[in-house]
Amino acid sequence: MRGITGSWLIVGDGSADQPAGGVVLDAVERVIAVGDRAALQRKYPQIAFSNLDAVLTPGLINAHTHLELSAMRGRVAGGRGFVPWVDSLVKLRAAEKPELDIEAIDTAISELLSAGVMGLGDVTNRLTSVPALAVLPFAGCVFHEVFGLRKDTAEVMLGLAVQEREAFGPWPAQLKYALAPHTPHTLHPDVLQAILARVRATGARTSLHLAEHAAERAFLETGGGPFPEWLSARDASPLDWKPPEQCSIDYMERLGGLARDVIAVHLTDARPNELARVAAVGAPVVLCPRSNLHIELKLPPLLDILKAGLRPGLGTDSLASNSSLDPLAEARALAARFPSVPASTLVAMATGWGADALGFGNVLGYLRVGAFPGVLAFEHGPNAPADPERHVIQSDKSPRRIVSRPHYPSLPPEVFA
Repeated sequence: MRGITGSWLIVGDGSADQPAGGVVLDAVERVIAVGDRAALQRKYPQIAFSNLDAVLTPGLINAHTHLELSAMRGRVAGGRGFVPWVDSLVKLRAAEKPELDIEAIDTAISELLSAGVMGLGDVTNRLTSVPALAVLPFAGCVFHEVFGLRKDTAEVMLGLAVQEREAFGPWPAQLKYALAPHTPHTLHPDVLQAILARVRATGARTSLHLAEHAAERAFLETGGGPFPEWLSARDASPLDWKPPEQCSIDYMERLGGLARDVIAVHLTDARPNELARVAAVGAPVVLCPRSNLHIELKLPPLLDILKAGLRPGLGTDSLASNSSLDPLAEARALAARFPSVPASTLVAMATGWGADALGFGNVLGYLRVGAFPGVLAFEHGPNAPADPERHVIQSDKSPRRIVSRPHYPSLPPEVFA
């Protein structure tokens, strides 16, 4: 066993922080005690304590990223809306050499490790990132994404995803797997429902880009907006289904995609009455604010999201729409736009609430007994900050050190059951 103490302890749930607090860890980095520094040292006189001039937090959670797009870093211009952005992305990806993807994924994973990310939700089309994630100290979810506007195309894409998963072989226990529908407007409704049925048969949870941008709303509600024009320009085959003349929240509620086992990602274009329905069904939520800023020059409606009673996690989305994979950079972006939101809430979004969204709240995200969250130390020198959460959010200006990182692939599978 070993002990770590700091000037402040943030447990990751958004509650009041603990001055002069610490944790005791066992040989596999499980938390076995949390609390006041002096009390812990009295209770465990036989172990060595590291007393740090630092704010201690759980390891970070990047609850939504696309590692397979890491080779697109800095290459896809934003600021013109989602459809122009995705048009540029598709063209660049078509010319990309597959071997560059692996190199870029490895670099991105190194960045996640350096940032102190312990858990993640990775959205994949080809499972390219999974071999690396399986052996490195990460836990989380892999969402195997399927898209296809026409039913025949979508069924082929679903079949390919099933084949890829079967060909992968034994799956790592620390990475939960689920098929995932891409978005309400890029997947045939019958196949979307078929994917949800497959996911529910395994007891997993999946992920869905939802209410991300105005073009999605326009297409689903009226069949208009820039999306149909883009499809026409690409000589896409005519749709074999009609837009539902509903917003994406209503539409997903009708199809069963608004639920406790479907993570609603983005919600940038969601309105207060729609957010109330997301909260009413208990759907987990993840926000990707810097990606939204890059693509749409717009942030998610955080005040309305919190007012609805939602507890969102944070993701970076891909490096095709972001400059880094650090969840605390997402928190900083929100802090700059929403100064009334407590810093404790933003830190919780980057830690415990993100773990909850992924269904890993019993293992990750919280400094509490029995969990394996990892521990970060945000150093400050001899003078402790009066506002420890704000100090953590501004960590690009202060040293961030990883003082505990469990090796999740080595833990017993029952930890992740």
